Amino acid sequence: MNKTILITNDDGIDAAGIKFLISFLRPLGKLVIVAPETGMSGMGHAVTIKNPLRIKHLPNDGDVERYTTTGTPADCVKLGLNQILKQKPDLIVSGINHGGNHSINVLYSGTMAAAIEGAMQNIPSAGFSMCNPNPKIDFSFMESYVQEISARLMKNGLPAGTCINVNFPDTDKPAGVKVCKQSIGYWNEEFDSRLDVHHQPYYWLKGDFIIPEVQEDTDENALKQGFISIVPVTIDLTAHTILDITRNQFQGL
Repeated sequence: MNKTILITNDDGIDAAGIKFLISFLRPLGKLVIVAPETGMSGMGHAVTIKNPLRIKHLPNDGDVERYTTTGTPADCVKLGLNQILKQKPDLIVSGINHGGNHSINVLYSGTMAAAIEGAMQNIPSAGFSMCNPNPKIDFSFMESYVQEISARLMKNGLPAGTCINVNFPDTDKPAGVKVCKQSIGYWNEEFDSRLDVHHQPYYWLKGDFIIPEVQEDTDENALKQGFISIVPVTIDLTAHTILDITRNQFQGL
């Protein structure tokens, strides 16, 4: 039976990353593309509820069905599953993102929001990102890795409520693959304040990403060493390690 793969991204339908992804995954099954019509980077798991969503069916690329939507990456997955596909796909793949989504950046990432939306539906899902934001980068070296990871996901699946976050180091010759945990970092943020032509203030967010301590078994360390990092991600945000502490602090109120 032919497999069906739903593909989306957060850089938009015209981004180079999704075009490479489509070419990589063609041999693995029937591809259905549902991607934002414009870039949606940094949208996280936002969904559209105050405006209508629209779908545009683009001309097929051979046997690849292509659609754009006015929504976010999470919207694209929802629309794909509920309005376009007649049955659940065997795999959801998001990317390839122009820029890394390792460490806590997973919380801001539209790329990973699409994969997490798939995890919420218990569909094997993955987000692929490249730690180089250059929009013209050649992703061709990633082909065998993306194909093999995707094939294994379709063959073996994932536990309910989980997906994987795959980041490629900024090199076309990765040292290999490491399955690891997410590193903990933060953005040292500031706003560049300016005045518009009407002398009203506006702001541009900027900042540097800081990881205070790079631990050995984390995605940050793997990427620094030139390895592809694979981090299993769960939709369960419960802080299990402090459940007892929290009970002791708040029970009995």
